[in-house]
Amino acid sequence: MNIIPIALAIIIIAIAAIALVVWLLGAKRRKLAQELQQRHHAPFTYAFILNPSKPTAADTRAHIEQFFSHHTVGRAVFYETQLDKDGKACAQEALEAGADAVIAVGGDGTVRTAASAVAGTERPFGIIPIGTGNLFARNMGIPIGDIEAALLVATSHGSRRVDMGRMRLLDSEEPQRGHAFLIIAGIGFDADMIDSTDPDLKRSISWLAYFASGVKHLFSPKYHGDLEITSADGSKHTSTNITFRTLMAGNCGQIPGFSLMPDAAFDDGILNFEIIDTTGGIIGWANLFGDVLTQTITHKSGQNPLSTNSSVDQIQGVRAEITLQEPALAQVDGDILGKTSRIEFTIEPKALWVRVPAATTDTQPNNPQQVTDQLEQSQEKSPASAATAASTDEIAQPAPDNSDAQKAYTRDV
Repeated sequence: MNIIPIALAIIIIAIAAIALVVWLLGAKRRKLAQELQQRHHAPFTYAFILNPSKPTAADTRAHIEQFFSHHTVGRAVFYETQLDKDGKACAQEALEAGADAVIAVGGDGTVRTAASAVAGTERPFGIIPIGTGNLFARNMGIPIGDIEAALLVATSHGSRRVDMGRMRLLDSEEPQRGHAFLIIAGIGFDADMIDSTDPDLKRSISWLAYFASGVKHLFSPKYHGDLEITSADGSKHTSTNITFRTLMAGNCGQIPGFSLMPDAAFDDGILNFEIIDTTGGIIGWANLFGDVLTQTITHKSGQNPLSTNSSVDQIQGVRAEITLQEPALAQVDGDILGKTSRIEFTIEPKALWVRVPAATTDTQPNNPQQVTDQLEQSQEKSPASAATAASTDEIAQPAPDNSDAQKAYTRDV
């Protein structure tokens, strides 16, 4: 039997197969380049997640529409939150529809829920603050009370990567559900204060209403439990039978006029845990106020040297779990989650791109034109190198615009 014709046929088939694979890879890359080129020429879409319950919501929407009619920055699409459709659901809908950027228009609740959906997608996230506290916007330096300035920031290209915290109620019916927070999550006094704040008073005197509510809980029973904190190096630190008024996990530490957590940074991949307690009645609370005032003035964590009836323990870590002897109310960025006895705090480092007035040197996600240029340049490579690049995802690609891909980035609120 003559094996030469058989070997020759095998070689020809192999060459044909290789050629077919290279052609298919090239066709796929050309199609992607064409789609990205078309997207580059399409209007940039900003999805505005609007909380219509805010008193200035209607006027703010009109201002946004006027802004886009006078500026060639793209097109604006609006998604309004509802009782059964929060900011996360609206943001997910916007991303699945192909939004290039998501902008939350509301208070800290709207911001955190919308951000929960955007985290991990590499899409820019902007904020038009029209809430009561607007704490996250303040920490990011976004203009408050100036819609025009906030719009200019949100539609600019200056962004910072920001961490996102998660609080899980381990004894709930959904123990794996991670409730996002960008500012502070906590249990105890802070949650009690937020829960009992009068909505009408809040509308009248803004964030000062929280202080009026706090007076009601100055002499409420303390909380007791066991706490385990995991440091950035993986080491664990356990404290048993601790007593406290409130326990908080902070991603940002600034509130209007005061610094609760001077060491907190929203882009360091670390949470700042603060355990606060007071004794001696009103004297202890006066001492605590002095502690916070000292931190605010010095920009350093620590207590006032004259404090004798208060304690502020601050510890940094990437995870914490606390088991309480009695259930306590929990809150995330001012939203009450209900009572719980077991809580876990975790951090997602640099999960969110936030549009800010002063951007860092972080490289922003590739835009469609940059990816197209890379694809075109790669066509000049040899077929073998092009095939290798395609198989190893050498070319950076923007976040997908389809719903299936978006599901991979879905987060719990």
